[in-house]
Amino acid sequence: MTLTREALAELVDGLAGLPYGGEAVDQRTHALQAGWFAAQHGGDDELVLAATLHDIGRAQTVRDEWPDLPHERSGAEFARRHLSERAAWIIAQHVPAKRYLVATDAVYHDHLSPASVASLIRQGGPMTVEEVAEFEAHPNAQEAVLVRRWDDDAKDPNGPVLQTDEVLAAFDRFLAAR
Repeated sequence: MTLTREALAELVDGLAGLPYGGEAVDQRTHALQAGWFAAQHGGDDELVLAATLHDIGRAQTVRDEWPDLPHERSGAEFARRHLSERAAWIIAQHVPAKRYLVATDAVYHDHLSPASVASLIRQGGPMTVEEVAEFEAHPNAQEAVLVRRWDDDAKDPNGPVLQTDEVLAAFDRFLAAR
């Protein structure tokens, strides 16, 4: 099944009102803020889509399709099916990227919200030296780190957001370039 722009819009808009783990924003605002950060950073359309959809595994339709996977892995499966392997890897790695940053950036932990600190424990805590080396060896590791940082910053109820039509334009350009 091919992802249409209408289905993508419904998926993103369907995140409205979904709680985001005790944060001050809902899942839709969080997604669109992360996408805004990617666009402001000059990310290509694929990276903007990966940033916007990094938590799409929390959407009910995606959860229903991959019920036994954590959100980052079900989101990656969605992206693999509908976008690309690069987007899938970045989405899959946004949780490990938090573990990576805690292990490699002395001040990163202080930037985490209380909810993110709590989830870090469930996610395995800081990476080991071996895990850091494996993560860094991937060609898209730094993009996953960027998405992680945008994820951490995309929690402001009054912050800027990418508009749905901008997400759809990125999607159209991405499809046209494939």
